[in-house]
Amino acid sequence: MADSAKGLHESALDYLPSGGGLPALRRAAADCRGCVLYAHATQTVFGLGPADARTVLVGEQPGDQEDRQGKPFVGPAGGLLHKALAEAGIDENQVYFTNAVKHFKFAPLTDTRKKRIHKTPNLREITACRPWLAAELRRIDPELVVALGATAGKALFGSSFRVSEARGALLPLPDLSKWDMPPEQDAVQEAEENGHRFLATVHPSAVLRAKNRADAYQGLLSDLRMAAHFLA
Repeated sequence: MADSAKGLHESALDYLPSGGGLPALRRAAADCRGCVLYAHATQTVFGLGPADARTVLVGEQPGDQEDRQGKPFVGPAGGLLHKALAEAGIDENQVYFTNAVKHFKFAPLTDTRKKRIHKTPNLREITACRPWLAAELRRIDPELVVALGATAGKALFGSSFRVSEARGALLPLPDLSKWDMPPEQDAVQEAEENGHRFLATVHPSAVLRAKNRADAYQGLLSDLRMAAHFLA
């Protein structure tokens, strides 16, 4: 692997292309060195879906399978999410899937731990990767953004975001033109009544970890049905 300090910048802003659509962003993101996570990940896992998607689903970061395959939401949590979307009546042909952080962060392998275990990205890593998410959202201009879990919410609204406080409410989406700023400078109060909405729910991996998985799944499904109702 490359030295994690070599060529390292503090933000993905240094790697954003000056123009072009999602394909240009995807090509540029493949060479991103905006934080240390690139050094140990297999590859950048960029968003996937139509450029005119009505809905953008934002997760936390790629998992082990996503890192290997280079696509978002292809692991166990992704399988559960796709099931819930179908059950909620959301057409995946109108959904763009992405993550707040584009590289897999995991605990180091040891003699006793052979499996790559997910680690939650910190605020510095979330902020460094945020320009990619901002650029995706500006190019897609979705009607609805769904944050799956706390990391996605913090990428959009800052470190004070709590899923438990925002969950299940359709909120106005802030002005996308300001999303290259650090999230702490992005006040939710600056959201405009432009018809675009934001919805927070749990990450599907939280459902898989829940003691009562059936209840947790129904909670996720209820939130996604609210999204489907808005889109209808």
